[in-house]
Formats: sequence, C-alpha cells, structure tokens
Amino acid sequence: MSVLPYPLLALSLLLMWLILNSFSVGHLLLGSAIAIFASWSMAALRPNKPRIRRWDLLARLLAIVLYDIILSNIAVVALILTGRRPGHHSAFLAVPLDLKDPTGLALLSVIVTSTPGTAWIEYNSSEGTLLMHILDVEDETEWIDIVKNRYERLLREIFE
Repeated sequence: MSVLPYPLLALSLLLMWLILNSFSVGHLLLGSAIAIFASWSMAALRPNKPRIRRWDLLARLLAIVLYDIILSNIAVVALILTGRRPGHHSAFLAVPLDLKDPTGLALLSVIVTSTPGTAWIEYNSSEGTLLMHILDVEDETEWIDIVKNRYERLLREIFE
C-alpha cells in the first residue's frame, strides 16, 4: 500500500478541514492525519474490479429494467387509485439465486429496489436466497420467475 493511495482525496479532505476550521499549525497537522487515515480507509474498502464478460447484454438489461419500472409505476398508481383486486396481497418472497458475483448481486439489488412495488430485504449468502417484499402479488411463482429468468439469467451471462 502506498503512503497516499488516493492523493486527491487526501488533499481535498485536508483543504475542506482547513476551510471549516480556519488555518493553524494544529489544524494543519490534525487535518493531514485525518486525510491520510481516510485515504488508507478508502484503499481498504476498495472492492475488486468487476469482470464484465458480455458488455453487449448491458443495453438489453437496461431496456428491460426501464420497461419494467414504467409498467410497475403504472401498476402501483392503479393499485392506489382503484384498491387491491380480489386474490391479491402483499408478500415476502424467498427467491433462490444462482448468481454469486458480488457486482451482479449489487446490480440486482438496485434493480429490485428501484422498481416500484418491490423491495430487496435481505440476501442470505449461505443459502443463496433473496428475501424481497412485493406490494401486490397474485401468483408468487410468477415473481420468482421474473427475478430468475428476467434479471438473474442476464446478470449471470454478463458477470459470471
């Protein structure tokens, strides 16, 4: 590890410290120490670079996600305006995942959470299951199929 793995971050933090606390030798030393430790902390937190195998599928995934977000917005508005239909309910679903890549899982969490009416609750890495909440469910297997075949399959092709 170099002395300053992120020199611009350290310099920016030091300058911000001095702007907020006025200049003195004591603040210069304290701000420098904080900036150096923050730079080291950032280096320790730095994740591995994602390995993307299929760049061409990213555009397809983005189009599918945007389409699903639009449809989900319409469905949530309809639910709010007309009420819940008979046979529909909210539910927590455990979805078994084959996806193991950390970047793919992070992207799946963004997809699930950014889609109105769904929320990523928890990922159990030892069991490989995603716990998610669905606002309006009629058929739970349909939601599992959406996550597995619409998102996870593409993410596995992209990242694994």
